[in-house]
Amino acid sequence: MTGFADLGYARVDTDRETRQGLPEVVYAPGKRPAEITGIVTELLARSTGPVLVTRLEADVAAQVQVPGGSYDETARLLVCRPAQPRPFRVCIATAGTSDWPVAAEAEAVCAAIGLTAHVVRDVGVAGIHRLLAAREELAQADAVIVVAGMEGALASAVGGLVACPVIAVPTSTGYGAALEGVTALLAMLTSCAAGLTVVNIDSGFGAAMAAHRLAHTAAGRR
Repeated sequence: MTGFADLGYARVDTDRETRQGLPEVVYAPGKRPAEITGIVTELLARSTGPVLVTRLEADVAAQVQVPGGSYDETARLLVCRPAQPRPFRVCIATAGTSDWPVAAEAEAVCAAIGLTAHVVRDVGVAGIHRLLAAREELAQADAVIVVAGMEGALASAVGGLVACPVIAVPTSTGYGAALEGVTALLAMLTSCAAGLTVVNIDSGFGAAMAAHRLAHTAAGRR
C-alpha cells in the first residue's frame, strides 16, 4: 500500500482524506485539461469526499471532462461531489468590493467542503460604522475569515471584536505602496489583535482550508 496513485504525470495522494478529512485538492495552473481530468477521476474513485480544482480558468474548465462537476467562474473553482453541510459557521467579511473575487473563492470552497458560510460585504475601516453594524453577525460565527487589501486593518478590527478564531487573507488590492498585497500581509502578521491566523496573499482557498482544519479537529474531539 503506497498511499498514492502514480499516473505518470502526477502522484495522487490517496491517503489525504484519511489524514485530514478531505481528499487532495487539485491546483489547476500548469496542468493540461487531460491531466486535470485524470487526477480528478482518480480522486473520485479513491475517496468519498468532495473533489476540488482551484484556480481553474473558464477556458480550461470547459475542456475538463468529469461527470457531475459544478464550475464557479468567479471563484475559479470546480467542485465534484460536494459535502453535506456541517454544523460549523464561517463568516466571511470583506473590506471592499474589490476584494470580492478572493472572498468568493473562500465562500465557494467553504460551501463545497460542508462549512456554512455567510458573507458580510464591504465593511472596511474607512467607514467603521459599517463593521460595527455587522458585529452581531460576526459574533455568531465559529470562525471569521477577513479578506482585506490596502493596509489590511480590517483584520485587526475584527480580531478585537470577536472571540472566535480569525483567519486573515491579505489581498493584492491597492495602489503602489500596497505592494500587491505585501503591505496588508505584513500588517496582518504584526497585528496587535493577538492570535490571528494569516494565510497567503489572495488565498481564499487557504483561509477556507484553515477553517476546515478547525472544524475537523473540533468534530473529532466531540
